[in-house]
Amino acid sequence: MKKCNSLIEVRQEIDKIDSQLVELISERSHLVRQAASFKNSIDEVKADDRMDFIVQKVRHKAIELGVSPNMISELFTIMINDMVELEIAEFRNSGKF
Repeated sequence: MKKCNSLIEVRQEIDKIDSQLVELISERSHLVRQAASFKNSIDEVKADDRMDFIVQKVRHKAIELGVSPNMISELFTIMINDMVELEIAEFRNSGKF
C-alpha cells in the first residue's frame, strides 16, 4: 500500500481506486451478460446458491483483509441483484425464454 504525504495525494489515490472499481464492475457486467447464453431458464439465471456462495466468499475475504464483511456483503448483494436483472434481460433477448 502506498504511503501518501498529503490529503491531496490520498484523495488522488482514492480517485484512482474508484476508477479501477468501476472498470472492474464493468468487466464483471460484460461477463454476466455472456453467462446468460449458457443458461436454459430464468431459475438458472437467478442461481441463488451461486449468489450465496459469492457473498460468503467475499465476506471471508473482507475479514481476511480487515474490511467490514457486512459492508462487502451489502455491496455485492446490490451488485449481484442488479446484474441478475441484466442477465435476465439478456436471456430473454436471446429468445430462450
